[in-house]
Amino acid sequence: MDDLAYEVENEEAQASHDADEKVPSFLIGSIVAVGSLAFIGILTETVMTVLFPSLMQEFGVDTATVQWVTTIYILVVGAIMPISSFLKRRFTSKSLFVFALATAVVGPIIIYFSSAFWMVLAARVIQGIGAGIATPLMMNIILEQSPRSKVGRLMGVGSLVITVAPAIGPTVGGALTQVMSWRMVLLLTIPILLIISLPLGLKNIRQMVAPTDATLNAVGFISIVLALVGLVLGVNQLGSGISHVVAGSAAAAQLIIGGVAFVIGLAALLLFGVSSRRSFSPLLRLGWLRDPISLLHVLPYLLMPMLGIGFGYVITNLGQLGMGCSALVSGLLVLPGALIGAFFAPVGGMLYDRFGARGPILIPMSFSLLALVFMFVFARTLSPFGLAFLYFVFGLGYSLSISNIMTDGIAGIPPQFTTDGTAVFQTSLQIGGAFGMTIFSTIIAVAQAGHGVEGTADYAQATMVGGMWVFATMILIALAAMICLFVAFRMRAKRNGEASLEHGITD
Repeated sequence: MDDLAYEVENEEAQASHDADEKVPSFLIGSIVAVGSLAFIGILTETVMTVLFPSLMQEFGVDTATVQWVTTIYILVVGAIMPISSFLKRRFTSKSLFVFALATAVVGPIIIYFSSAFWMVLAARVIQGIGAGIATPLMMNIILEQSPRSKVGRLMGVGSLVITVAPAIGPTVGGALTQVMSWRMVLLLTIPILLIISLPLGLKNIRQMVAPTDATLNAVGFISIVLALVGLVLGVNQLGSGISHVVAGSAAAAQLIIGGVAFVIGLAALLLFGVSSRRSFSPLLRLGWLRDPISLLHVLPYLLMPMLGIGFGYVITNLGQLGMGCSALVSGLLVLPGALIGAFFAPVGGMLYDRFGARGPILIPMSFSLLALVFMFVFARTLSPFGLAFLYFVFGLGYSLSISNIMTDGIAGIPPQFTTDGTAVFQTSLQIGGAFGMTIFSTIIAVAQAGHGVEGTADYAQATMVGGMWVFATMILIALAAMICLFVAFRMRAKRNGEASLEHGITD
């Protein structure tokens, strides 16, 4: 009894200590500095989609070509994120921050003065490098420097950046293009970076762990870049080719390129895994993924962003092509769900800190799933208001749960592998988002094929049918993610129960 009373008093004292823990002011400044940089980096990923018509007219390129403005950005971000663990070990956080901010400033300047389309693509490559550094850096700072009792809510703040930025991109782009030229849109980000992010970062970012003489594993780097480029390019080209075939256009070249790229991507991913296991200094240490609980957290973090990021494309296109809304109104349909995400992402982290993982993750995901079911059932008769409302419900559930998936997954990783875990989770998010946009755009394009031209009633109805197919696909994706997490929680509970039993026998 004395031992039990001592344990209870100990837990109460620990709980009181956790409640009294305060977030250092320098950490708040660091999160704002790096978070605003990451926010702008992710925002420009989707804001450019609204600028496509202007770019096509300015440079005389077609739809397939102008898509590379977004595709090449996603590829670069996806290629940089896996080496974020190496960069964090090799360089100081402040130097990485300054470099990433410099790319975010230089990119828009090049775009503003671009006289050819290839210059825009080059600028997007530069921007992608900075964005690929900024987001994992923000997450690593939070995980490394946050008080233990505040990790969940601060990761929720970090998730706010990741989930809200791509969602409001179309809204911001649609509004700004009404009052200024497309060249000025990205240029507006520079004052924010130089006036807010840079001073705060220089003052507050601190180095908790000294850099090491880590060396870049060339085989690992080349193989992961080939894997990511191959997989994203493969899915992109296969999706585009399928939509062209259904529409009756020639697409043999796209299908061949897509198939070859996808096979190369899979082979390179296998090579990366083998080289990581055998290398003395791997680019990413992946041994922690042998724990099925960790793997069952990574998979949902790949699947759910397919929905969260893909919705930005789906809603704006259903609004414009299916419901006859303007570009501005279609962008505004995303705004309520994005705003609720901005408010509730930190709330989800607070619930995680207080109640653990199972309820704060699975219950909100159930709300998101329910919203998708209603979207599917009423897809062909949805009004703009109905679509915005259901996305609002989806966004509420998504924002409450998404950051907790990563937080809980990394909580089960040994501390020395935290940076590797962050890199894997953030790369999964980017790849999931890219896959989602491609898969959903292909589904809608297939539904539209053979139903006239944009603006006709038949074309609009076909678009809404495509939306119904998309929502059905989203339901399956959400179910798969929830099943993975449910199994992970059951396995953890069983493991903890066995550990408690062994402890009791030992005592």
